[in-house]
Amino acid sequence: MILSPHFDDAALSLAGLIGQLPGPVTVVTVYGGEPASHHPVSWWDSVCGFSTAREAYRARRTEDARACELLGVESVVLDHPDGPYGDGGELTAIDACLAELPSDALLLIPIATNQPDHEKVRDRALAVAAKLGRAVPSVYADLPYTGHLDEWGTAGADQALGRSHGCGLAYQDMTSRHVLRVEHDLTLTDDQWALKREAVLCYGSQLAPLAADHGMLLARKGPLRAERVWAVEPVEPTAGNGENDRNGGEIKGS
Repeated sequence: MILSPHFDDAALSLAGLIGQLPGPVTVVTVYGGEPASHHPVSWWDSVCGFSTAREAYRARRTEDARACELLGVESVVLDHPDGPYGDGGELTAIDACLAELPSDALLLIPIATNQPDHEKVRDRALAVAAKLGRAVPSVYADLPYTGHLDEWGTAGADQALGRSHGCGLAYQDMTSRHVLRVEHDLTLTDDQWALKREAVLCYGSQLAPLAADHGMLLARKGPLRAERVWAVEPVEPTAGNGENDRNGGEIKGS
């Protein structure tokens, strides 16, 4: 199961890798609820060319269905409206979704680079997984946000994320609390890239503003060229000194 905050995030971030994952694969769009009729169109949807919030929503549902069919994944849509149309409440639909997920299923969640909505999805999923006693989900590099590094797609990607104040803050946040071990490191072949490009093009309503924010989004050597997933492991505590241990002193983590 892949938790995709918005309708396009799974394709942008993982379209190349999806074909290598043990199937079947389900993409769950968290912010998939229809806006209430009283909401005016958001700035983003207006820039995408839509006149009303519901027009944008229905177009996005159609785009997503086309992309999921192309990628051969099942689509599940939760009922939380997208950020501008939501009530700011907790993402409670994630709870039931994860409760129904088999315990041995692989769960992928965004690392949440520079995207508050993605961070809410990540943190809710981590909290619910812990409450349910599930293994900690793996985290994927949400693209294009994480991919704006010269080192992206190279062996130095993690080190670069650890230094970057632009693309690496979510990585640095996660590594302050967990050990991240690279689980999938994929630089797309030409065939994988062709499929990914076709899937991303399904989300045509988004591409103009995304390109305005992210430059050459669909360039062959652009931020979508490589995909990365990390397994999340606990930080092993360092041994405290004997005096602190005997006196109940706190043992600091590494």
